Amino acid sequence: MVGGMALVAMGSQRVTNDFDFLVARPTPSSKVLIEVMYKNKLELVTKFNPQKEVIRTVDNPRIATMKIDEERPDSATFFDWDTKLRVDLLLDFPLPANIIAGRAIKVSFRSHIMRIATPKDLLKLKEIAFKDRKSANDAQDLEFLRRMVGGK
Repeated sequence: MVGGMALVAMGSQRVTNDFDFLVARPTPSSKVLIEVMYKNKLELVTKFNPQKEVIRTVDNPRIATMKIDEERPDSATFFDWDTKLRVDLLLDFPLPANIIAGRAIKVSFRSHIMRIATPKDLLKLKEIAFKDRKSANDAQDLEFLRRMVGGK
């Protein structure tokens, strides 16, 4: 896990709207990854409005798999219309998932083991995001992470 929810797990007070997971790009097909999402009622998002709200998803996992395999995006967003839960999968982007996962902190959650990127890796990822987006939330996250890591 990376992004705002990872920071919340480490004590950040900022509110976030979604879960971000850095995952290895599936090869040769995204089928298993998509099956997990759809099994949990999360559908691939294909359209947002200007406010970044979800307005269209693909309700068929086979079509979603074909779309991701064909387009090979850097990330994919999934959404549950009932709960409004949003999950962003970063597909080896902007850094390779295996490198971040190898250093990740293992946390037990409801009898499952979850990996959360280290504060140093979160700082690196957030610096990349801030450089691209320049958002106030990213700036707040950078301040939190720099205090946590010890300077910079």
